[in-house]
Amino acid sequence: MLPYIIRRVVMAIPVFVGVSIITFSIMQLAPGDPAAILLGGDFLQIATPEDIAAARAALGVDRPAIVQYLDWMSGFFTGDLGTSLFTGKSVSELISPRIEPTVAIIMTGIFIAIIFGIPMGIVSAWKSNTWIDRVVMVFAVIGFSMPGFWLAFNLIWLFSVNLGWTPVFGYASVSEGVPQFFRHLVLPAISIGVAFMALNARMTRSSMLEVLRDDYIRTARAKGLIERVVLFRHALRAASMPIVTIIGLSFAGAVTGAVLTETVFAIPGMGRLFVGAVSDRDFPVIQGLMMIFAGAYVFVNLAVDILYAYLDPRVRY
Repeated sequence: MLPYIIRRVVMAIPVFVGVSIITFSIMQLAPGDPAAILLGGDFLQIATPEDIAAARAALGVDRPAIVQYLDWMSGFFTGDLGTSLFTGKSVSELISPRIEPTVAIIMTGIFIAIIFGIPMGIVSAWKSNTWIDRVVMVFAVIGFSMPGFWLAFNLIWLFSVNLGWTPVFGYASVSEGVPQFFRHLVLPAISIGVAFMALNARMTRSSMLEVLRDDYIRTARAKGLIERVVLFRHALRAASMPIVTIIGLSFAGAVTGAVLTETVFAIPGMGRLFVGAVSDRDFPVIQGLMMIFAGAYVFVNLAVDILYAYLDPRVRY
C-alpha cells in the first residue's frame, strides 16, 4: 500500500508543475500590459512610456519569463502570491477571508450529493424496473439537466421571498453562530448539490445493476444473508470504483458551480473574487486563484487514486 501511495504522490508532482506552467503562460499571453493597467488602462493613454517602463520594473514584468515563473512558484509555496494591481493588497490577504465561504458551500453541496444520491441509486438498482426506479431516474434526469442559476433563483423565490425561512443573499461565518451559518448556507449548497446528487444516483444505479447480477451476490443471498448486508457490504464496495471517480470529478465541477452560485447569492467567496479579477484584469489575483483551484483538483485526484487501492487491492498491482 505504501509504495503505491508514494508512486501516486510522485506522479502528481509533474502534473502540478505542468498546471503551473500553463497557468503562468496564459497570463503571459493574455492581452494587456499589467503596468499600463495599473497606471490607468491600455486605452486611456494616461501614463507616459517612461512611467510604464518604471512600473514594469517595479512589478518585475520586465524580467525574462523563466525568472518571473521561478519567483512566482517560490512565492506560491511560501504563501506570497503577489500583490493586486488595483487594491495594492497582497493576493494572500484578499483570498484568505474568502476561503471559508467557498469551501463551506462546496463541501456541503458534495455532502448533500453523496448522502442522498448514493442511497437513491442503491434503492433504484435494488428495485429495478419498478415505480421506485422510474421516480428516481426521472428525478436524476431533471436534476442533472436543470440549470444551476435557474434552480438558485427559484429556491430564493420560494424559501426566502415567500416563506422567509432563509436570507436572500449573503454569508454568515461559523463564528457568528451555527444556526445563522446553516441558514445562509443551505440554499447555495442545494443549488450546487442537486446536479451532482442526480449524477451520483445514475452512476450508482448503473454500477449496482452490473454487480447485482454477479454469481457471488446470488451466493450471498442463498447463504441467507439479509438484503442490507448484501447490498452495502458486498455489492456497494464492488460497485464503488465508478462512484468514487464521479465524486472526485464532482469537486472540479463544484468549483465552477461555486462561481455562479456565489454571484447569485452575493457570497464573498473565491469564485466571486475570481470573476471580479477577470473583469478587472488583475493578473496576480487570477494566477493565485487558478493555482489554488488547480492544486485542490490535483489533491482530490490523488486522494481518489489512493482510495482506489483501499477499495480494490488489485489496483496496487
